[in-house]
Amino acid sequence: MTQYDTKEWSLPSAYHTEVAGTRFPDRPINPLILNRWSPRAYSHQSVPEEALFTVLEAARWAPSSSNQQPWRFYVARTAAEHEVFRSFIKPNNRLWTDGAPVLLLIASDSRKDNGEPNGSHAFDAGAAWGILSLQAQLLGLSTRAVGGYDRFIARKVLNTPDYIELHAVIVLGYRGDTAKIPESLWEREKPSIRKPAADFLLTIPIR
Repeated sequence: MTQYDTKEWSLPSAYHTEVAGTRFPDRPINPLILNRWSPRAYSHQSVPEEALFTVLEAARWAPSSSNQQPWRFYVARTAAEHEVFRSFIKPNNRLWTDGAPVLLLIASDSRKDNGEPNGSHAFDAGAAWGILSLQAQLLGLSTRAVGGYDRFIARKVLNTPDYIELHAVIVLGYRGDTAKIPESLWEREKPSIRKPAADFLLTIPIR
C-alpha cells in the first residue's frame, strides 16, 4: 500500500477502534484525519522537547497569504508558566486543562511585514493549528483547542502587544485516564461526528 492508495484508507481496519464505530466518511480519506479527535483526559507524562518542537515545526510549514506566516505561540511547560495560564483559563476548563503537560496559546500578528493590516492573519493561524494537530497525532500525542479563557486577562498577564490577536489555548499531551476528569465530562469524552459535506456548500446565484 502506498500513502496515496485511497482504497486502503477506506477500510475500517485502518481506523482506531474508538472512531471506527462512530465516524463514517462518505469518501475515502486518510485515517490520520479521522483518527484525530479532541480528548479532555490527559496524562501527566511530560512531552519530550523534541516532540514539542516537531509539532511547532509542522505549524511553521502551514500555508499563509503572501507567505506572511503570522501565527505566534505562547508555550507553557514549566510550573510557573502553567500558573500564568491558569490565571486566565476559565474554571470549568481548568477542571481538565490543569492536568495537561503542555499548553499553547495560538495568536497571530495582524500586520504584514510592511506594517499594513493583514486581513488573513486569523485564517492563516487556523491553518497552522490544523497542521499542528495532525503532526501531534502522528507522534501519538493528542490536542484540544480551548476557547474558554479570558482574553482581557490573558493579554494583561502576557503583556501582549495590541497588534497580536489571541485565538485559542491548545492542550498538548498524551491521552490519560477518563476516570480522572470530572464525571460530568465522561459521556462527552469520545470522538464527535460531523455534518455531511453537502451541508457546507453555499449556493452560487446565477443570473
